[in-house]
Amino acid sequence: MIGESRVLAIVPARRGSKGLPLKNIRPMGGKPLLVWPIEAARASRCVDRVIISTDCPDFARIAVDAGADAPFLRPPELASDTAPSAAFIDHAIDTLAAAGDAYDYVILLEPTSPLTEPEDVDGALELLAARRAQADAIVGVTELTAGHPEFSVLITDEGLVRPMTSDSFGSAVRRQDAQRLYGLDGSLYASDIKAFRLAGSFHHDRTLPFVTPRWKSLEVDDLVDFICIEAILAHRDLIRKVEHEGAEAALRRV
Repeated sequence: MIGESRVLAIVPARRGSKGLPLKNIRPMGGKPLLVWPIEAARASRCVDRVIISTDCPDFARIAVDAGADAPFLRPPELASDTAPSAAFIDHAIDTLAAAGDAYDYVILLEPTSPLTEPEDVDGALELLAARRAQADAIVGVTELTAGHPEFSVLITDEGLVRPMTSDSFGSAVRRQDAQRLYGLDGSLYASDIKAFRLAGSFHHDRTLPFVTPRWKSLEVDDLVDFICIEAILAHRDLIRKVEHEGAEAALRRV
């Protein structure tokens, strides 16, 4: 809970996946991908209940074994490639409410972001609760570095590269002078439930950013992402040491 407010965590896991078949149950770091967000939510101080929203009984069993609840199977019409996310979230909230289990906040934790940790869940929910006068929702973002539009190029009809945001490479902004920009990273989404229903989205003009480090912002869309994230999971302790001590000091102790 946050104060007197109850928090529902939803882990969505459709069976269908085109980029990486059955990726939601593909083993990562010794456990199915969908188990990572379940464990993060269960270890949170703020989350009252963790459920899986899935159309697959096998996925539901894996989630229950990991400590989540599976009070329903998602209807087929809400599990297609084109079904909007808001629809399955509303379905979960409505189904639980009909059983007498109502909540004030909802947080969505996707299996494709397995680097989200319990402290991220709590930090985002606590920040949202503290700033309710200004905001109703909070979403994960990360600073754009290599993907910053100032350093993007176009390929001309002649097959040559040209800077996208300036007249010439000589007039392009220096990296250290570029305006800070952020990208939505999918690491987490949380909202007051009444506000979510009204907006039909986590993203609107009363949404806060929860800034995550670049290494936590990676999402599993394909096999390359999967391999990169699995490598990060195997070296998280070193990454944290680099963050806290600096690269030179941390690497001297390896």
